[in-house]
Amino acid sequence: MTSKTDATAPHALPADALVVFGATGDLARKKIFPALYAMFRHGTLQVPVIGVASSEWDVEQLRARARESIEQDGGEIDPSALDRFLSALHYVSGDYRDTATFAALQQALHGTQRPAFYLAIPPSLFPTVIGGLKEAGLAEGGRVIVEKPFGRDLASARELNRIARDAFPEDAIFRIDHFLGKEAIMNILYFRFANSFLEPFWNSHHIASVQITLAEQFGVEGRGAFYESAGCLRDVLQNHLFQIVALLAMEPPASRDFESVHRHKTDVFAAMRPLGVGDILRGQYRGYRDEPQVASDSDVETFCALRVHIDNWRWDGVPWYLRSGKCLPMSACEVVVQLKPPPQNLFGDAAGREDANHLRFHLSPRSKITLSVRIKRDGKAFVGEQREFSLLEEGSSEVSPYERLLTDAMEGDDALFTRGDAIEAAWTALETVLADPPTVQAYEPGSWGPSAADEFIAAAGSWRSPEVED
Repeated sequence: MTSKTDATAPHALPADALVVFGATGDLARKKIFPALYAMFRHGTLQVPVIGVASSEWDVEQLRARARESIEQDGGEIDPSALDRFLSALHYVSGDYRDTATFAALQQALHGTQRPAFYLAIPPSLFPTVIGGLKEAGLAEGGRVIVEKPFGRDLASARELNRIARDAFPEDAIFRIDHFLGKEAIMNILYFRFANSFLEPFWNSHHIASVQITLAEQFGVEGRGAFYESAGCLRDVLQNHLFQIVALLAMEPPASRDFESVHRHKTDVFAAMRPLGVGDILRGQYRGYRDEPQVASDSDVETFCALRVHIDNWRWDGVPWYLRSGKCLPMSACEVVVQLKPPPQNLFGDAAGREDANHLRFHLSPRSKITLSVRIKRDGKAFVGEQREFSLLEEGSSEVSPYERLLTDAMEGDDALFTRGDAIEAAWTALETVLADPPTVQAYEPGSWGPSAADEFIAAAGSWRSPEVED
């Protein structure tokens, strides 16, 4: 698919510099520096990279941090590419609220025409930095790359969209969600619309329910302060899992134009029935309140399950069950599309059981698509057994999600980024439960969440746990 961006606009042309706000932070160390180095190694980034942060460092300290980050990442090291990347690094130290910081940045950019500004900083600082870029005249001709979460609710998302659009045109705002850069997530879109056999049964006449699980075996790992401000619902479900829902539920785009894809994804969020108190279950693993920078009486959820309904022609009556959490039995992401049983059970064995036929998308840690069916065993009796046929199985991609998305943003390709209206539509569906959430229920680390999770999905059967890889 291709993007339909106006090729005459500055943001449709490759950026001629990259500015990373938050260059001394944790995200830069863990994800951004390895991605930028890989871009230099693959030849997709050959422009100056300017780090900006409040840390009183010099450029040599930043380069040392970048080198350490890349070496610890464990990937292949090309000394020539590493030297080119480190030589391209520059640094501006200063307070984001100080106009002198942006004046120094302007000088460091040396008159570049199409800079890209990547905000790898806490969301509370987005308005400050975007405002500073506008006041300094740096936004003109540039583009901004904004890390999730984009807002905390509908009101804050609308306000952040207003601030961003006041400085940049909508198609120069790249709202980055690294989840959309994963190969397996991209394959959902391709698999759905490159194959004709899916369409006849991809509707409420044949699909009973859809489950999406994103499980993490680890806890908050020292990020207690962030989690206290976000929680599982905002951190994972509103963005990552809602994006999967949109790709699975959207109508076929009219063309290869990604503008059409964005529009149909937004239609899915707009058709979501507002969630009520019975459509959400919140949990918190025992021991979370003992984490550093977590309140002793915290009511923040580390596990969340949602029941979502999409009120349109295709999906009327089909429940979508979403769950995610920390300290679960494994780290994996998987989708199970449960088909309805045959209208008549002709055989006396388990052929009529509710889970006989399903399509399973294994999204991580490995990508695989499987179809579950019943087949007859050898012998005279009509007795069958369950089999799964693998439609796709592949190893991990060499290109990391951050490398893919940052490359696209630098090239001006907005295909894998989220539009402002889609974000607002997604927050709209959650307004009620965000304003008055149910109390969290405790669960043991290593379990699949609160015991009430089984009752939560009982109307559709039971949760299908992700398969363990051999």
